Amino acid sequence: MPYFAAVFARTPQGWEGAELALEEVETLDDLADTLRDSAVEDEPVLLLVEEEDEWFGIARVDGNDDPRTFLSDVRAAATSEPASLLYDEADTGEPLEEDDDSAPPIIAEPAGDADLLLDLGTSADELMELATEEGLLPADALWSLAERAGFSDELDRLR
Repeated sequence: MPYFAAVFARTPQGWEGAELALEEVETLDDLADTLRDSAVEDEPVLLLVEEEDEWFGIARVDGNDDPRTFLSDVRAAATSEPASLLYDEADTGEPLEEDDDSAPPIIAEPAGDADLLLDLGTSADELMELATEEGLLPADALWSLAERAGFSDELDRLR
């Protein structure tokens, strides 16, 4: 499935964005290292990902802190490599498995750190609302998040 992924780094001049190919990224630690390569000092770096208007995800690193992630639909982690990078088994305590006849159905719900954009203009409740609002496309949710944080022009430039 085609996906859109872009990294946004806050700089003294504002936010700078660049598309990011995730094919070479195998683990969340690899992703965090890739994001840190874009960082200016200890400023935040964000990864925004969406795949075929099905789901969106966010990863954030601040300096050498552990990466923080959010995924709008945990079901995507079973079928999408970019989504599986962002899904943290520690959020549920159980690994996510693909559906089979014997497994209980996976409930569509957001997972991860809903507070990861709090200092960038989006509360946990607002992020959860964007993730679960019926009819809202993931690309539109990401644009709303970018607008609140101050880099919607950079996102528009890359889309």
